[in-house]
Amino acid sequence: MRILYFFTAAVLVISCNKKPVEVHSGVWRGVLEQQGQSLPFTFRVDNKEGKYTAYLRNAEEELLLDEVSIVGDSIKMVLHIFDAVLHAKVDGNTLKGFYLKNYDPNFRMPFSATFGDDFRFEKTSDQSVTDFTGKYSVKFINNKNDTSVSVGVFTQKGNHAEGTFLTTTGDYRYLEGNVVNDKLYLSTFDGNHSFLFIASKKDDHTLLGDFWSGSTSHESWIGLKDDKAMMPDAEALTYLKTGYDKIDFNFPDVNQMMITASDERFKNKVVILQIFGTWCPNCMDETKFLSQWYNENKDRGVEILGLAYERKSDFGYASERVKKMKEKLKVPYDFVIAGTNDKAKASETLPMLNRVLAFPTTIFIGRDGKVKHIRTGFEGPGTGIYYEEFKQRFNELVNELLTEKLTSHK
Repeated sequence: MRILYFFTAAVLVISCNKKPVEVHSGVWRGVLEQQGQSLPFTFRVDNKEGKYTAYLRNAEEELLLDEVSIVGDSIKMVLHIFDAVLHAKVDGNTLKGFYLKNYDPNFRMPFSATFGDDFRFEKTSDQSVTDFTGKYSVKFINNKNDTSVSVGVFTQKGNHAEGTFLTTTGDYRYLEGNVVNDKLYLSTFDGNHSFLFIASKKDDHTLLGDFWSGSTSHESWIGLKDDKAMMPDAEALTYLKTGYDKIDFNFPDVNQMMITASDERFKNKVVILQIFGTWCPNCMDETKFLSQWYNENKDRGVEILGLAYERKSDFGYASERVKKMKEKLKVPYDFVIAGTNDKAKASETLPMLNRVLAFPTTIFIGRDGKVKHIRTGFEGPGTGIYYEEFKQRFNELVNELLTEKLTSHK
């Protein structure tokens, strides 16, 4: 009995004295195994006096991950504002584990990483390769033979490539990759999007490619080089049904206080409604823009209200996701819990609209309470000049509404 006691005590002492594994600071190359394809990305790990942080890297963007924990021999990285994690066992210069989405118990994507590798698909060089630089008119084709239009914009230096796609529902943010054996490889991983594109040139003007998204979605795509390629008018896709000129709503905020369109806070003001979800990286980009803009313009007689459509109908889950997002992004305006991210169900919550086509969608309401403009989608910072044009148009619309004469407000 005494021998067993001393043995147990010795094991406890050894266990208590065992230090958590250390993770190397610096750049790591991660790989997600997605639909039989390898999707690479890079991230950076910092360790300041035992406090770990990490940064997801896509082209010129770095997204801070400030919830990184080490437990035993494993690392867990909460993926920014998204309800997802990277969880992996640490073994010196390697990590091996999974990309998990907490709201979906069936989602489990293999993840691995190696320390010190700072490249995407292949180490960059200045070797002469097929040049994919340019603007392309793109058509995506899914497995049901349904099509959607897009504009692809790519830049290339040596065999290093960057770019994005603009679509009617938003852009594909920061894509980065390489040209390898005369094929274009681009990827992004921002915590929610895991996109992989591969394309080859049929001739000087045409690209043939494939697009893998997440664990199930695959589309083929065709790109025709076209310097004049344009997307449909973003202000003509979502509109009020005949007989409506206002948006009426009645939704709870994150503290279950009901917010309505007739509240005193909105009277005689220009109101911007943001149809939004915390799971949506394009919405994250728009929220960062709106937050800075509101801080600079809130005294001009404007209000912003976010209408959150979350992954689950459970109010507690939805409100916690929104609260976390507001805290991390330091958002100065308020949100209400409007519904779920199912577009058909979201459309039912705003029956005066023809439909909810995209997250985000931005609704501009004049000081008379009437809807003046509705903009579908968002051209974010990853789109370059298109983002600058968006900001200019946004300010034009608000300035126009602020100077509009107020004749009545019922």
